[in-house]
Amino acid sequence: MSLKRTLISLICLAISAAPASALEQNCRFIQAKADREACYKRQEEELAAKRKPEPPRESTTLESLKQMRQDDDAVYRSMSGICRGC
Repeated sequence: MSLKRTLISLICLAISAAPASALEQNCRFIQAKADREACYKRQEEELAAKRKPEPPRESTTLESLKQMRQDDDAVYRSMSGICRGC
């Protein structure tokens, strides 16, 4: 049973890796220089887009922190009403 799983996972890995390597190989076989260079440029742009870091989420984080603080304050107020003298 584990041999089947290993074989299936290796096949899935090979299939998922194939398109990436095929993308890199395609430009080599284009005969026209201008077309080949355009292909390389597209590849560079795609790689740059993949490597581009995500924009910082400071505003979202700040808003969520404010919301959590308001929620905490509400919980503390409700607990002080329940536990007198705790």
